[in-house]
Amino acid sequence: MATTNTYKNAKAILRGNTTIYTTPSSGTAILKSIRVSNEDTANDQSISITVTDTSSVEYTLETSRIIQKGTSEELLNSYSFSASPIILQSSEILKAKSTGNNLHIIVSILEMT
Repeated sequence: MATTNTYKNAKAILRGNTTIYTTPSSGTAILKSIRVSNEDTANDQSISITVTDTSSVEYTLETSRIIQKGTSEELLNSYSFSASPIILQSSEILKAKSTGNNLHIIVSILEMT
């Protein structure tokens, strides 16, 4: 059976703990980019990012990262992540949690099923 590669993005306006993306049960995903924008021009916002595996164990990718007011950051190319992509296995879940309601997140994904 041939592998199908599909480029997609997952996006959300963060309000508390938000599921961003779930890898298909018959696939693998490569996270190529995690872009976060703080639409609030008066206050800095905090973001935490986790991956939950099929045993419901939650692994932290980013903890309380500050996104300055009125700015955007590419998390995969900044000081806290290496420039390497992140691999998600079958049925793993990417989640993000914010301190406010003004963070927008877009994740670029190569999905292989």
